[in-house]
Amino acid sequence: MMTGRMLTEHEALEKILAEVQPLAVETRPLRNAAGRFAAVDLAATVASPPFDNSAMDGFALAFGGAEAAAGANFQIIGTQAAGPDAGFALADGQAVRIFTGAPLPAGTTGVAMQEDTRIDGDAVVLSDACSRDEFIRRAGADLCRGQHILSRGERLNPQRLALLASQGRATVDVFAAPRVAILSTGDELVPAGQPLGAGQIYESNGVLLAALVEASGASVADVRSVHDDPVALEVAMRLALEAADVLILSGGVSVGERDFVKPALHQLGVRTNFWRVAIKPGKPFLFGRSGTGASVFGLPGNPVSSFVTFLLFVRPALLRMMGAADVSPVTQTVRTEATLKNGDPRPHYVRGRVEAGVFHPQGRQESHALFGLSRSDALVRVAPGTEIPAGAMVAAIAC
Repeated sequence: MMTGRMLTEHEALEKILAEVQPLAVETRPLRNAAGRFAAVDLAATVASPPFDNSAMDGFALAFGGAEAAAGANFQIIGTQAAGPDAGFALADGQAVRIFTGAPLPAGTTGVAMQEDTRIDGDAVVLSDACSRDEFIRRAGADLCRGQHILSRGERLNPQRLALLASQGRATVDVFAAPRVAILSTGDELVPAGQPLGAGQIYESNGVLLAALVEASGASVADVRSVHDDPVALEVAMRLALEAADVLILSGGVSVGERDFVKPALHQLGVRTNFWRVAIKPGKPFLFGRSGTGASVFGLPGNPVSSFVTFLLFVRPALLRMMGAADVSPVTQTVRTEATLKNGDPRPHYVRGRVEAGVFHPQGRQESHALFGLSRSDALVRVAPGTEIPAGAMVAAIAC
């Protein structure tokens, strides 16, 4: 049931996350799985390294004791390249020319790197001592068979994909990425490339929100703007809900005479959960669910408000739908360069840039001020009616 009470940030996010669930599981090639979230736990089936091998180009040596001293010489009996094992077996005083990653001959005590040796006929002479086990990579030293390598809900970054490839896997089970439709509303909005009339502005929220959606790992199904017309808005919203898992609306979610979003949602059978959150910027923020299960987010029309509310509420929901185990924002503790004041009864999210561990507020802290936002990479929350003095340590949310 929709509530008119203004929710706290925690209450709003809690209600959203209680409604959204991970999407279906799909199998994707590793090459196309970057940024997705694992749908399964996985263990290693191949040890790493799978066999003892050389960490250097040089010579595999067989010697007794803890080390072979400088000046010692070894008879060269062959060459072992990276690839198939030639099957060499060393006796004391023998050596095999070896290359990085090549399997070690049986009986190898240590590997002398090439720079610490010289060739004398059919022998290799050490110019520096070689210790037992030096430059030897033992089988399973990095990873053992059966070792846990991936948890459900972990994001598949390039490093994790490389680990899976080392196990001989060509595919991985991941959660599907939500398809997101974006509608910006307002008679004042003009597409790029057209002349501006009196009282008009170029539409920017569509670009902003589409980029934020894609940066979160979801896919953009459609981006368009709609005039403040109840019929046109309802038609556009119906088409968007049919094509997407998530509908993001920008503008028209307040209670003005020209705010048609909530009546249109009602006509489409969307259950509105709440529409006001106690934050600055971004108080008029709507969340609802359609009869088909699509999530609907109504964001304020001012671009900074759209940006802040997306990061605080929409991004965590998208991550939950993608199966992320952790949907909390990335934060770091920094020192604020300036005093941060908030005389409002709502918490204020100040935009700024973090440089060398210092937070620098950027530009005008108003909901329409895109220039300052464009110079920002972090948000700092200032509690209602408080002042954070310059030099204080604060938590900065990465954006």
